[in-house]
Amino acid sequence: RGEGELTVVELIKTLRSEKNVRQVKGISYKHKGKIIHTPSRPLIKNLDTLPYPAYHLVEKHLSKYHFSMMAGKNTRYMVLEGARGCEYRCTFCTQWKHWNGMWRTKSIKRIADEIEFLNETYGGVFLWFTDDHFKFSARGKSLYKELKHRRCKDDIMLFLQARTDDVAKHPDLVSKLREVGTYWIMCGVENNAEATLKEFKKGTKNQDAYSAMKILRDNDVFSHAMFVIGTRRDTHESIEQLRQFSIDLEPDFAIYTALTPFPGTIYFETAKKDGWIEDTNYTNYDMAHAIMPTETLTREEVQEELWRCYQTFYGSYVRNIAGMFSRNKLKRTLYRHMAGQHVLTKFRRLI
Repeated sequence: RGEGELTVVELIKTLRSEKNVRQVKGISYKHKGKIIHTPSRPLIKNLDTLPYPAYHLVEKHLSKYHFSMMAGKNTRYMVLEGARGCEYRCTFCTQWKHWNGMWRTKSIKRIADEIEFLNETYGGVFLWFTDDHFKFSARGKSLYKELKHRRCKDDIMLFLQARTDDVAKHPDLVSKLREVGTYWIMCGVENNAEATLKEFKKGTKNQDAYSAMKILRDNDVFSHAMFVIGTRRDTHESIEQLRQFSIDLEPDFAIYTALTPFPGTIYFETAKKDGWIEDTNYTNYDMAHAIMPTETLTREEVQEELWRCYQTFYGSYVRNIAGMFSRNKLKRTLYRHMAGQHVLTKFRRLI
């Protein structure tokens, strides 16, 4: 349970020495029909002490990893971690619960070192930061200065996940980060309804979303917006308003999800207590399948509304043609890939 780096090593040593695994913190196991939970392991204080992932063990397979839709079939795609956790308390999110509500970052030097390492040693070009909350502020400024100083290769493309209010507050920093390879930023817009944002404890406003999308467009950063439908108050009309809101924002890429009550989240506890959850098959907890009805919509109707979101946004010929011939390379790549692979048709079969 929790962070595995220290736990796995200690567990292996304990098993090899044939000692009692009960002494290993952070594990759960079954013994004589009972589930045993050992005490939780404290979070690692200094993430810089962790070694790089053992890329050398999978080096022969790295050439197979390409995120064709996002970066092109000939662009090597890799992930790296700059921080863990989140300080915010969104009710539907698992991440802050998983990391005990704490946000911890690796040093700027460590992050820049790993970017160079992935690029120069393994040819990583499209680098996806796994940070659930990439803080701009002082951290973003420091990373910009470090990468600028190192003069990292021009072909590096960084993918970041950020809050809309954070982007809105730092337009100048977005411009600077674009100079050092930040080509794609994903923002959790979530919803247009003020009541829903309050229910989610999101802490953002619609104007933050409008400002963030404009700032990204103005700096030629590919804008990726995430939306959620299926809250308890949702109706056909409210979801239609969300669809129009997402179009008005003009993101380059929109992802719509069905509100999913992941176990461990605040939303799950409420949904379970009030009997909202109709689907307990966790294989469907992928945010593409409706798990709960709303007060006025059945699960099937929520599912159909999710499809309409994609159909409305990506069914536009004007949007698709503009995307395929956009000046932004990533946008051209994505829209041409979606057209060639008939992604919208395939998604219809999925949901």
